[in-house]
Amino acid sequence: MNRNPLAATGLGLVLSLAWTAPALAYIGPGAGLSLLGALWGVVAAVAAALLFLLIWPLRRLMKRRRTAPVTSSTSASATARNPESKSAEKTYYD
Repeated sequence: MNRNPLAATGLGLVLSLAWTAPALAYIGPGAGLSLLGALWGVVAAVAAALLFLLIWPLRRLMKRRRTAPVTSSTSASATARNPESKSAEKTYYD
């Protein structure tokens, strides 16, 4: 019956678009800008959430590296033996 299904689908699409009635609606500039502002706010919130979710492991790794204790230090061992010692900590006013 139908030799070319793609042609029949295309013809059906064209006919359905030709029979549609125009939507007689008007969105004023205030309502349109409000709608766009709300849409951009939602998009920005989702993007920020995804960005923080992706960056969180890197920030945690950097924080662990920053707070890692220093194990070998002569001044640390000197202050551990004598906390009153000024050799471990040099000041400019001495």
